[in-house]
Amino acid sequence: MDRLQAIQIFIRVAELQSFAAAADDLNLSRTLVSDRVKDLEESLGVQLLHRTTRKVSLTESGALFLERVRPGVDVISEAAAEASNLSADLRGALRVNAPLSFGMRHVAPVVGEFLKQHEQVSIDLTLNDRRVDLIEEGIDIAIRVSANLKDSTLIVRKLAVCRIVLCASPDYLENHRKVRKPGDLIDHPCLTFTYYSEGLDWKFKRKKEVETVRIESRLRCNNGDALVEAAAAGAGITLQPAFIVGSALDDGRLVEMLPSWRANDLGVYALYPPGPFQPAKTRAFIDHLVNHFSRSPYWAT
Repeated sequence: MDRLQAIQIFIRVAELQSFAAAADDLNLSRTLVSDRVKDLEESLGVQLLHRTTRKVSLTESGALFLERVRPGVDVISEAAAEASNLSADLRGALRVNAPLSFGMRHVAPVVGEFLKQHEQVSIDLTLNDRRVDLIEEGIDIAIRVSANLKDSTLIVRKLAVCRIVLCASPDYLENHRKVRKPGDLIDHPCLTFTYYSEGLDWKFKRKKEVETVRIESRLRCNNGDALVEAAAAGAGITLQPAFIVGSALDDGRLVEMLPSWRANDLGVYALYPPGPFQPAKTRAFIDHLVNHFSRSPYWAT
């Protein structure tokens, strides 16, 4: 049995959750794909996959085996490509995760540019605002927007800085008590982002002054665009990244508050698993992100 081929076939079956789909993708017969996975299981003495008439799923042993062997197979494939003078010709699938609002506005266009430049690369882009586990979920690169990143075993590249803006609708400001300093926010309903790293403690600074306010959240939501719409409707005050509220500020639906005070900036980061060798496609995409965001974006100041 060709052990490497069997492992590669197993990985593709696990990713597609189908023997038939893996066979079509690898241009192999379905019988060969099934036999190779069965041979691999027998050689290891464990069952790697649960098989039903409807789908294929990983066993506990299969999930652990997949986690351990996939990086090694990627390195071997990359080394083989380089040995064949194909390293400059990037190819293969890249799994990328980004926050929903930032991803739609600023990651999707970057992905489009990259795909245009590298026609043999495909990208699986997922957009959500929860904190994904790169290793467990098989993500090659995650883009995160955060005031601070918790300690991580991942490699981190800072791409840009993003200002966050305190704002409310003109109607709300006209009909509620004025906010002259951060402490006045205590008397107002606030609309908060579920995953904001500071929680309900909103921190502001002005020159050497620093003030932290424990606000009351009237609406919590896991998406910033939804909070902008609620704020524009007059529901309360929100603290949102400039890339989300920029258009609402420009068209007058929202008004910036306390412009002399500034909340802690957010950082835009690229995270990826460590390893002695990074696939060329991963290195190229990270370099593409760095080059793109090195230009000072409108939401940074």
